[in-house]
Amino acid sequence: MKKKDIFLVGGILILALLCWLVPKGLRLVDENKETELKITVAGEVYGTYSLEKNQVIKIQDTNVCEIKDGKVKMTEASCPDHVCIRQGTIDAPGETVVCLPNKVVLEIVSKDGEEDGLDAVVK
Repeated sequence: MKKKDIFLVGGILILALLCWLVPKGLRLVDENKETELKITVAGEVYGTYSLEKNQVIKIQDTNVCEIKDGKVKMTEASCPDHVCIRQGTIDAPGETVVCLPNKVVLEIVSKDGEEDGLDAVVK
């Protein structure tokens, strides 16, 4: 093996390691903060729900979401594409599931109302 090949293989291994480690370290929210689910329909708050209690929530006549083991997912939707169902589960402040046709937003928020994560201004 040539010296260039060793550097290339080493670089690839370092890049792969960084790609695996960096997303795990980017979760900049306090994992110990108490969170809850806020549901909005057409921009109006439909309700807030504890993530500590497993439950199924019917949202008007259009959607159904489920809270299970501290995670939230959309399980039913009357929209034609079901993108909201395929979004999977959310459990950290700032994460959302959106059903655009039905104007339903599921959002994980802090109970204390403080914003989590980073804010940025882009010019």
